[in-house]
Amino acid sequence: MRIALFGNPNTGKSTVFNLLTGLRQKVGNFPGITVEKRTGTLPLDGESPEILDVPGIYSIYPNSKEEEIVQQVIFGSEAEGLPDLGIVVVDSTNLERNLLLFTQLSDLKIPLILVVNMMDLASRKGIKIDIEGLQKRLPNTPVVSMNARVALGKDRLLDAVRTQREKRSTNEPFIPDFTVLKNHEIEAQGLEAKERFRLIKNLLHGIITSSETTESSDRNRWDRWLTHPVAGYGIFALILMVIFQLVFLLASYPMDWIEHGFAILSQFVSTHLPSGVFNALLCQGVIPGISGVLVFIPQIAILFIMLSFLEESGYLARAVFLMDRLVRPFGLNGRSVVPLLSSLACAIPGVLATRGIANRKERFITLFVAPLMSCSARIPVFTLLISLVIPAKRIGGIFQLQGLVLFGLYALGILSALAVAWVLNLLMKNEARSYYLMEIPTLKPPVLRNIYLTVLEKIKVFIVEAGGIIVAISVLLWILASYGPTATKEKAQKQVKQTEAYSRATPNEREQMENSVALENSYIGILGKTIEPVIEPLGYDWKIGIALITSFAAREVFVGSLSTIYAAQSDQEEHTKLMQRLKNEKKADGTPQFTLRAGVSLMVFYVYAMQCISTLAVVKKETQSWFWPIVQAIVFGLMAYLMAFLAFNVL
Repeated sequence: MRIALFGNPNTGKSTVFNLLTGLRQKVGNFPGITVEKRTGTLPLDGESPEILDVPGIYSIYPNSKEEEIVQQVIFGSEAEGLPDLGIVVVDSTNLERNLLLFTQLSDLKIPLILVVNMMDLASRKGIKIDIEGLQKRLPNTPVVSMNARVALGKDRLLDAVRTQREKRSTNEPFIPDFTVLKNHEIEAQGLEAKERFRLIKNLLHGIITSSETTESSDRNRWDRWLTHPVAGYGIFALILMVIFQLVFLLASYPMDWIEHGFAILSQFVSTHLPSGVFNALLCQGVIPGISGVLVFIPQIAILFIMLSFLEESGYLARAVFLMDRLVRPFGLNGRSVVPLLSSLACAIPGVLATRGIANRKERFITLFVAPLMSCSARIPVFTLLISLVIPAKRIGGIFQLQGLVLFGLYALGILSALAVAWVLNLLMKNEARSYYLMEIPTLKPPVLRNIYLTVLEKIKVFIVEAGGIIVAISVLLWILASYGPTATKEKAQKQVKQTEAYSRATPNEREQMENSVALENSYIGILGKTIEPVIEPLGYDWKIGIALITSFAAREVFVGSLSTIYAAQSDQEEHTKLMQRLKNEKKADGTPQFTLRAGVSLMVFYVYAMQCISTLAVVKKETQSWFWPIVQAIVFGLMAYLMAFLAFNVL
């Protein structure tokens, strides 16, 4: 049995999905289409029916790519075929409007269950719904009242699924001989909608009663501040600043524990395994690579907890509404804000989310600038460099300087995206003026279950996808760092042994000097020395250059690459933290490599550089051409180099 969850946006559909599936869910794409699909299984009487959570829509007539996907699911052209049962989730505070979609689905003869959700919000607003009366008027469709946020009504919904599994009954048609109109018959669609709303009013007559409450006035009072044309921006900026403060304050301790734990593990493996190639591979390649993945999970988790909190509470929709005023002069509209905010997590779903933008010009501009938003892959790079070169002190006794710098890097990415959008807006031909119409959801406490599942999903994606790349590249780097032209390495090591500094050094210092020379003359050292003249004006040496090259596969690889490179350079018995190794790194003239200038230059470089092969591939798929992703890579690469050069020399 296949079940599809339908509903308008902001009806709690995803909460119902999470309630029914829990951890038994997965994320993929619809067959042949790069639009995200969430599926899960529902344990029910020894069976496991599949549940599909489709994008939220207002009617079966599509106005975006996401709504076209839903239409494919409804009519069975999607690969798995027509669903056996539809669960339509409606908002109890907007029942009349939400029922339009329900009547359309009902007339298509799909067996349905009607879930009247968020009954607690209706009660707070003084709205009473006669569920039994509504059930009598829809005798063949089970009507279930729910408050999915607190799992109230789950058993009733499961009983309804059992009922429809046995009967699979449908209602009498609201509109006899209903046939779906084609997209160009817009006027006829409008007339049909008016007729449906007339029928819905008759259906709900005597079902809904309401009384005055203070809920609406309280909500309006909050919204006057949250969406204020001046104060609203200040509140939004303050919220983002607090989030970045928490990323550093709360994550520092678990990060130290993880890093310390891997240092102990490396020492244990080194001590208890026979010395040799396998020992070195584990201690200098695999373990540093895994550590470079897991150590940043606390920061990623905290960021996604905060963003999920804003979305679940309803504030994020208000921020989107507010930002519509700001982005219009740059050739964007409010609908562009959702993909841009999505890109703070990952540019790939951000690029895909541009499909909801009807205006071609605005969609292209949004798609082009989305990678400039600082995604979660940049967090490991930013936090490592900030911790390395920015002192951990407070400004004004309140704000932590490191958190302010992280906020500044995100702000730099946002401002740069707007600047590039403004240029594209001037260069591209103007089209008809667009508009953005959205529904502001009710402010409500977030659903902790949804936040937990969202964060868990993001961490799993980071570990499985990014983690696999990081560990694989770490092993490759170890191989390239451990081997090289034999004659060249032996000659270099012989020369260093003849120096006066070597003769005065302690045994440990001598081994460190030999390892450094061996690394410099390895295959990776030769590659690094080749590109060093190009990156030296930015304040980088050949080791940083190697990390830059490898991170073009994925930005977060930068940390794992540095960890592997410096582990290969160190004594095998030395299991110090990466941070300490970087602080101890010296240039040829004896000055520190990672100064404030070099650190800030690197941060600025990573704000702009298009270092994500997956994003380039998605842009190619969305534009149906390699021209635009190549242009992105070149333009953002030049911006990264020039801005990093400017930062290094100004400081």
